[in-house]
Amino acid sequence: MNLIKKITKKQWIKFTIATILYILFAIWLQNWWLLIGLILIVDLFLTQLIPWSAWKKSKNPQVRKMLEWVDDILFALIAVYFINLFIFQNYQIPTPSLEKSLLVGDYLYVSKLSFGPRVPNTPLSFPLVQNTFPIINTKSYFDWPQWDYKRLKGFGNVKRNDIVVFNFPAGDTIALKMQNPDYYTLVQQYGRGEVWNNKNTFGDIIYRPVDKRENYVKRCIGLPGDTLQVINNNVYINRKPLQNPKKMQLNYFLETDGALLNEDLFRILDVSSEDRVLVSNGSNNQKLLSYLGFKPNTNRNYNPIYHFPLTAEALAKAEKMKIIKKIIIEPDSLYESLYYPVNYNTGWTRDNYGQIWIPKKGATIKLTPENVALYKRCIVNYERNTLKEENEKYYINGKPETTYTFKYNYFWMMGDNRHNSADSRSRGFVPEDHVVGKPLLIWLSIDKDRNWFDGHIRWNRLFNWVKNIN
Repeated sequence: MNLIKKITKKQWIKFTIATILYILFAIWLQNWWLLIGLILIVDLFLTQLIPWSAWKKSKNPQVRKMLEWVDDILFALIAVYFINLFIFQNYQIPTPSLEKSLLVGDYLYVSKLSFGPRVPNTPLSFPLVQNTFPIINTKSYFDWPQWDYKRLKGFGNVKRNDIVVFNFPAGDTIALKMQNPDYYTLVQQYGRGEVWNNKNTFGDIIYRPVDKRENYVKRCIGLPGDTLQVINNNVYINRKPLQNPKKMQLNYFLETDGALLNEDLFRILDVSSEDRVLVSNGSNNQKLLSYLGFKPNTNRNYNPIYHFPLTAEALAKAEKMKIIKKIIIEPDSLYESLYYPVNYNTGWTRDNYGQIWIPKKGATIKLTPENVALYKRCIVNYERNTLKEENEKYYINGKPETTYTFKYNYFWMMGDNRHNSADSRSRGFVPEDHVVGKPLLIWLSIDKDRNWFDGHIRWNRLFNWVKNIN
């Protein structure tokens, strides 16, 4: 009773605020076991039976100062951990797959609340590090405990044309020394035995939990239950054409009148230095140029011919330039690659893909050879079942089945830089449990092609809402 009398009004106010916030957090997580933590809150703010701040009474000033630093650092790490998990995280655009909507060097605030934050699969991990500590190259998380997928209430759901940050679905298994292309493509190209046994080339093969797979960013084109098809670079959803992103890019070959393109022209066309390829330089590409329909000049040499991506707006500018003599879009058959599903011959290509149905939670499919090829990764890798075929019959978790019902919703993600994007055409569906969040704001944008006095910082992109620029 005397202990209660000693509690000040200020303590009661702090306790009430902390208790309300903590109960709301437990309700949001729908985890009533968290309410046991109210015992700690009572002691922390009221009874103080545990000497939480005993270090402040130390007679050694150096000890007090050191422990004060430790206290501040721990508080900051815990705060960053929870903000990063449940509210937002920073993300840098590393590749040009979404150009020119989002650019390499854009730094984004990614909202976890837009689609609802996930409860972490690996709760014991270091904040601000995705999966590996830099320099020392060790894991930044503990494998135990592992929690099942659970998503909290958010402000909405993934919509068509949303730009989405997600964990790389094919990143569950990793060859540490060769992470691109992904493990499954490596197995298809080299064979499983070679990938597992050749440590010098491929390194150790490891598994990563969902929330510790690499983060990717693409545009959501297809939603659960949609039927999608790509015809000549145009996407059709349920047989209806989908409007292309305003800044979508395709690759082109451009022949000049004999002069080289200068920096001013490249800037007018908004072509980065990494994308500028002079294919007519040397004799190795003569068969390619002849195949494309370019002809040598009177000196039996080719005029300068470039290869780079252009938006529709930039293409219109190029067509009006007197220096440009001929423009050819990059043919679909020019570069052979492996498209999803990699172990089944569909005849689908980069520019002409599908039709393919996108799985929806609760929907049921028949187990046929084609469906098993298309949806095996969903059934086995994402929804954690076993699937075997024996005597033309399919067994799921050891039981004979003729159908399968999906547990998750799935999405189809594609880059706006359509000819330079390793997206769902190569990797397949993105399960709902892989969705991280929605980019909201560009808070910094760095152009590595320019110096500090010539546009190194893209000032016009700073503090722009992502929805206003794509």
